Amino acid sequence: VIRAKISSEKVVPASDDPLDTHKMIRYEIKQIKMFKGFEKLKDVQYVYTPFDSSLCGVKLEANNKKQYLLTGQILSDGKVLIHLCNYIEPWDDLSLSQKKSLNQRYQMGCDCKITTCYMVPCSITTPNECLWTDWLIERKLYGHQAKHYACIKRSDGTCSWYRGGPPPEKEFIDISEP
Repeated sequence: VIRAKISSEKVVPASDDPLDTHKMIRYEIKQIKMFKGFEKLKDVQYVYTPFDSSLCGVKLEANNKKQYLLTGQILSDGKVLIHLCNYIEPWDDLSLSQKKSLNQRYQMGCDCKITTCYMVPCSITTPNECLWTDWLIERKLYGHQAKHYACIKRSDGTCSWYRGGPPPEKEFIDISEP
């Protein structure tokens, strides 16, 4: 999990095997901050993604201005692979709560399990689970809950959603029918 700028991109062979015709995009990055993974790699210079979007390749802007939050996998050869199933977001599109949670808050939820609720009924089955309802309520995975809450393990071993960041900008008025 890193914050980075994309310096350049280059199409490279996916492997050293001359029979393998698959291509990868190698993005050269300028790492700004690493949030997770430093026990395996100290500094990431390149990230790789499949050339084709049909193989879950990710297209990033290589203009050295836009910053991204990149998540991915470290392969056995030390390469960092990113694809469409990873969380990749322009840094400026993250909420204040998400930016603050990257430093410590998300780490407090590593022993928790997040279960996505796609349709009702859905429920948690263990005390260390948090039910993720963005898809059910907003029909998108990264909605209000993802932007403003973190699943945190409490001292009693249970997990629950914690809201971080500033209070909502708008007042909410509870109106009930007469």
